[in-house]
Amino acid sequence: MNLTLSVDEQVAEQARRAAQAMGKSLNQAVRDYLEQLAGRAQLEAEVAAYLESTARARGRLRGWKFDRDELQRDA
Repeated sequence: MNLTLSVDEQVAEQARRAAQAMGKSLNQAVRDYLEQLAGRAQLEAEVAAYLESTARARGRLRGWKFDRDELQRDA
């Protein structure tokens, strides 16, 4: 997919120099950033789905809750 961006000329030139210092073209640096951004969004969605599923899970405790006093009596 081709993408056209509007960027201030000075910003583009500074970004081009920064990319060159990394051994990349500006095009490659932008591509890498977009891939990273897309991956981050995917990871955040997976984490949100995991947290939602764990919030609904009842677990294996069958209603048992930690009781510090009970723990001390058994020791």
